[in-house]
Amino acid sequence: MSAASSENQLYTRLGRTGLRVSRICLGTVNFGGRVVEPEARELLDYAVDSGINFVDTANMYGWREYKGYTEDVIGRWLASRPSLRDEVVLATKVGNPMSDGLNEQGLSARHIVSACEASLRRLGTDWIDLYQMHHVDRDVGWDEVWQAMELLVQQGKVRYVGSSNFAGWDLATAQEAARARHFLGVVSEQCLYNLAVRYPELELLPAARAYGVAVLPWSPLHGGLLSGVLRKSAEGCAVKSGQGRAAAALGTMRSTIEEYEQMCAEFGRDPAQVGLAWVMSRPGVTSTVIGPRTCAHIKDALQALDSPLSDEETARLEKLFPPVGHGGAAPDAWLT
Repeated sequence: MSAASSENQLYTRLGRTGLRVSRICLGTVNFGGRVVEPEARELLDYAVDSGINFVDTANMYGWREYKGYTEDVIGRWLASRPSLRDEVVLATKVGNPMSDGLNEQGLSARHIVSACEASLRRLGTDWIDLYQMHHVDRDVGWDEVWQAMELLVQQGKVRYVGSSNFAGWDLATAQEAARARHFLGVVSEQCLYNLAVRYPELELLPAARAYGVAVLPWSPLHGGLLSGVLRKSAEGCAVKSGQGRAAAALGTMRSTIEEYEQMCAEFGRDPAQVGLAWVMSRPGVTSTVIGPRTCAHIKDALQALDSPLSDEETARLEKLFPPVGHGGAAPDAWLT
């Protein structure tokens, strides 16, 4: 593959915006606790030096150390490589509780503005490229949310606004409210989406497509479930895949995962690369958020991007991990 074609494959526009981002986004949820600061900086260096220009975090990440720890780590990294700030598309989130304070959570105008200013201080930057609502807050009206976001955009502290963990109808109501205010609104949505979790195909992905919203799947390997968890467990090297989301799902999906790992062996491919390649190939997916603990995990993601699945491989995966109902968007997916 030529350098030009490889570059074209690595970058795309963020939804309906003119912003170009890498199709792999470096997620930082493991920074703090699972990844110590020197290792985190090594991951950041390796990612950007490999062409990944999209870095995602959240103000509450690093909670195993303290909430805000991960933004502090990224801020120190950026300070050590100041020329990168103009190259990196930096995303963070607001909404999850930052303390026990009554107003230190949610999407009130007060919290959005104060949390943004705190994130800017920790990140050591003048602006956030993508400021994402970590969860929908149905106790707050959209006029209040957009008033706060508009203020931050006007002040130059935020370039674009995104969402995370929204339902399809949340996207629709948010966008219609933004449209009434002549505001750009949501440009991206982070959602849980992988071979084992396909419900976003029912309503969220169609809504995102209708509104020109970029889709950024998180946990594309379902916490390690799709990364070869059974083989790793047998070898005694299952770290993240032996706990949390992956462990819970394995209880009901063991036979499917056994067949999946056998199928990947027949493909001659690593399970993690297969799971990532499937997510990256899905219609509407803009950039896949990975949460690496080692540089090898980033390398695997880049290889998955460079080695798309064949039609035969995709067909076998679709049979093993079928879509919800009849497949496609609601309501046709469940109509008889």
